[in-house]
Amino acid sequence: MVETLDELARKMLAPAFIAFAVVVFASSMILIFYTAPRHGNTNILVYTAICSVLSSLSVMAIKGLGIAAKQLFAGVSVFLHPLTWVLMISLVTIVVTQLNYLNKALDVFNISVVTPIYYVMFATGVIISSTILFNEWKTLDTEDILGCICGFMTIIGGILLLSAFKDLDITIHNLPVAMYRQNSTSNGHIATAKLLKSLENNADVSDDEDTMGSLKSTASGEDATDNGFQEIEMITYK
Repeated sequence: MVETLDELARKMLAPAFIAFAVVVFASSMILIFYTAPRHGNTNILVYTAICSVLSSLSVMAIKGLGIAAKQLFAGVSVFLHPLTWVLMISLVTIVVTQLNYLNKALDVFNISVVTPIYYVMFATGVIISSTILFNEWKTLDTEDILGCICGFMTIIGGILLLSAFKDLDITIHNLPVAMYRQNSTSNGHIATAKLLKSLENNADVSDDEDTMGSLKSTASGEDATDNGFQEIEMITYK
């Protein structure tokens, strides 16, 4: 556990964290100066990726300032330590940049879409950064690691569900009413289908009756014609 700024400085100078910081800085510069002007207004991942990538370092800066505040209350002159100023300047710069691109994302895209994507990417970046800087996973057992992963996935699933169904007005009180309406609608559709089928059957029967009537009329006309011809023939014969 890191207790002083000197210990934090030694961890930040580790090759793994330096490589991570370089990758974060390079990827954020590419996203800001190349990708954002071209695809920022059409792809939601651009602005949210900028905020999330930078947030992985901002949380580490906040942790460092928390250690500095703890030492300050203990009577240590932390403002004489250069790391304090580095953390403060880095935090202000990163937070201002995050707010700028987060506002751009909210202006262009729907908040219900931006929120879950940003939260997932933010949490992922913070976990990776914290793991590299503080080596927190080394002190955890396999069960604890699995528990952290399951908890993280549960939170992500909950955020996604809340964002997906936030526009639906469904509560415990109106849930039976909604179910009744759904059942009534289903029953109404079934009754309508039965009525249409009955009308079609009646129409078919009527068509059949009309057809039979026409055939009978035609047959009667033919019989009458035949009888007429027979009478004419008998009169002529006489």
